[in-house]
Amino acid sequence: MELQIPELPSYPPFFRAQDLWSLPQCDDNIGSVSVNSAVGRVIPVFVLKMKLFCLVFSLYFTCVTAGKYSRELNEQTSSSDGQSVEFRVAKLNQVWEKARRMVLSPVRQSELHSDLKIQEKDELQWKKLKVEGLDENGEKEAQLRRNFNVILAKYGMDGKRDTRPLESNHLKDHDTKESDIFEDPRLDKLWNKAKSSGKFSDEELMSLKREFQHHKDKTHEYNILMDTVSRAEEVHKNVISPLEGDAKEHVLHQKHKDLKLKMRDLNQGFERLRKLSHEGFAEDSEFQEPRVIDLWEAAKRANLTEDELDSLKEELHHFETKVEKHSHYKEQLELSHQKLQHVEALGDKEHIKRNQEKYNSLAEKTREMGYKMKKHLQDLSNKISRDGLEHNEL
Repeated sequence: MELQIPELPSYPPFFRAQDLWSLPQCDDNIGSVSVNSAVGRVIPVFVLKMKLFCLVFSLYFTCVTAGKYSRELNEQTSSSDGQSVEFRVAKLNQVWEKARRMVLSPVRQSELHSDLKIQEKDELQWKKLKVEGLDENGEKEAQLRRNFNVILAKYGMDGKRDTRPLESNHLKDHDTKESDIFEDPRLDKLWNKAKSSGKFSDEELMSLKREFQHHKDKTHEYNILMDTVSRAEEVHKNVISPLEGDAKEHVLHQKHKDLKLKMRDLNQGFERLRKLSHEGFAEDSEFQEPRVIDLWEAAKRANLTEDELDSLKEELHHFETKVEKHSHYKEQLELSHQKLQHVEALGDKEHIKRNQEKYNSLAEKTREMGYKMKKHLQDLSNKISRDGLEHNEL
């Protein structure tokens, strides 16, 4: 008797996941003499099922995890050794780890931490905008890249030799030659003339010196920005694609616009210092802190109503208090570091431990206050300019 083996249906090359286990089976009602032959036909179907199941499962696992791992490369929560990281953006963590190996004063390290926190906030905000399609021309992305380059240059981490003094610690100003304190002939001339004029009290001279130092820092930031624009122009010359060239042309135009605004700000700032050096402080001066004065001068030039100016003036007074408090903490941090170094030289482990804990706590508090102060400065600048996310002053 010839054995009749039921025909197995043919299957299309692709299956839905829910169809994998609903494939037709061979008829179980097969004679005992034909079991071996039937099994030979059933096994390939079972193997096919398992292969398809593994394929679908691997595709599902890849889809679920691919986004996760690509996101984790840029937004870290822990390092490879399981330790928590300082920043959620990978490149910012790399900068921070490099900075910790460099010879930076506690105050400079604290300032860097605050700048990186601001950069982190802006980058995470930009990622959300990009997902929503709100940065089609890449202008904000270019702005973030420029801000990041400014940070690297400001702290000597851009691969270039920095000719500035390694530290700009206000507690060590007496170590600098008084006739060349601001490394700018125009500023030095104004400062020496003001100091010898007899128009300023000791307290007013300290305030004036802070304003001169602030102008020097702004000049340095302008030079950094000009350098990044020059490098971007060199890259732009090598662009081949017309479409890419048009996009970069727009970005370069925005950079030149930023440079012009900063140059105008520098010229106005220097003119104010020149007038101040000749005439002295007015008795009805609204503010004392240089950054606050800059904001107030910009607000008076902006198209703001009287009510808006009054409201802003009150907010600037609160901000000035915050700046002064942060400056006090930076001075205390430097003093705490000096004390810790002295204790470490003595070798008393218990004493070292207590001072290290106090120093670490103060450093954390100073970094936190620095971030809040700079974020407030950024918010105030944006409020005055009404331009939304613009370059933050570092």
